Amino acid sequence: MEGGAVALALVPEFQTSPGMRDILPPESARWRRFVHVFAQLAQGAGYGQVVSPLLEDLGVFQRIGDATDVVTKEMYDFVDKGGRHVALRPELTASICRAFVQHRPLTPWKVWYTGSQFRYEKPQRGRYRQFDQVGIEVLGADDPNLDVEIIALGWEFFRALGLQKVTLLLNSLGEPSDRAAYVAALKAYFEANLQSLSEESKVTLQKNPLRVLDSKRPDDAALVAAAPQIAEFYSADAAAHFAAVQAGLAALGIPFTVDSKLVRGLDYYRHTTFEYQGGTLDSAQDALGGGGRYDGLVESLGGPPTAGIGFALGLERTLIACDDEGVFAAPASEVDVFVVDTTGGLEALQITAQLRALGLSADRAFENRSMKSQMKGADRSGASYAVIIGSNELDAGTAVVRPLRAERAPDGEGVQFTIPRSDLLQYLQKALT
Repeated sequence: MEGGAVALALVPEFQTSPGMRDILPPESARWRRFVHVFAQLAQGAGYGQVVSPLLEDLGVFQRIGDATDVVTKEMYDFVDKGGRHVALRPELTASICRAFVQHRPLTPWKVWYTGSQFRYEKPQRGRYRQFDQVGIEVLGADDPNLDVEIIALGWEFFRALGLQKVTLLLNSLGEPSDRAAYVAALKAYFEANLQSLSEESKVTLQKNPLRVLDSKRPDDAALVAAAPQIAEFYSADAAAHFAAVQAGLAALGIPFTVDSKLVRGLDYYRHTTFEYQGGTLDSAQDALGGGGRYDGLVESLGGPPTAGIGFALGLERTLIACDDEGVFAAPASEVDVFVVDTTGGLEALQITAQLRALGLSADRAFENRSMKSQMKGADRSGASYAVIIGSNELDAGTAVVRPLRAERAPDGEGVQFTIPRSDLLQYLQKALT
């Protein structure tokens, strides 16, 4: 470069939007495995998968209520070319309830889901504007033992990932009348101490007194800690329901902590609420997921009064917790066999197709690269074996098999060995399965 000029890295013209990101291999394989583990647990408990559209009528999510930022500030909504006001889904419970109303399946309807949601909020560690969740919902049953089953499924999932530092918080909002009396008491309490409340919480108080309990601001800490507790307002039925949930979790050996400040600000929540927290995450962003029991949402979407309960777990934040604990690592990008062909490529084309037909994974090089270059590709692939076809092997109807991992080298043989081409597939299938 003349005059000692420093070459500047070119910035691509097009990049992902703020809060959006590309998931590249091998991380994308970890995402698939994450969903696979969840699907196995859910399906093993009798839950079927629902795949919902990314777009819904805006009204589906407006039924959530205007006391939440999800509806008032964070939705990606627009009028489509047909004049319909639609929104990218900011959560999936409302979509599941809409599907229930539309299709009227038999109850109890036990379903699981996975997919992306969209919220226009400030991106930060573990929080993106496009984010993925897995979750389950059950509609049409109001049994505390169902609450236990659902909470236990989430707990088992975290254990299946290898996480050991997850804690379970539990609470109950009681019956709707209990909740209403509690909200009135909270409002009176905070209004009587308005001078001690942060400015942000004063605004929240006018929208929904329950949300003030979520404040983690130092100015609010003492006031929130001394606030009335929901348990003071439980009816006999609500207290019995909550006691049954706690007894069920204890019977399954699942540890939990009752947290009277764990509330849901949406009007349709009742009875059980719960949250899973990651012990390695920052306290302001430590929720890996949670859920609760709800009523009224199905009815608000045009269906009959229907009890519901479910949870959603954040994929991105849970994987951060896995990284922190050193578990559920991204799988190595590996294939079983890498075919090296220096005779033009047709042999590699046939052998890889035959191996794949047997259920083995196989890769090869292209563009007639040199033997040295192809062997480097074999090493990078993570393959257990390289199959080498050169002109001598082609003429003799043989192939060279080279174990690329020490544990694959057969006893009494050299690093590589020659095998009749007719025996190649059978040998590799036996060696790799």
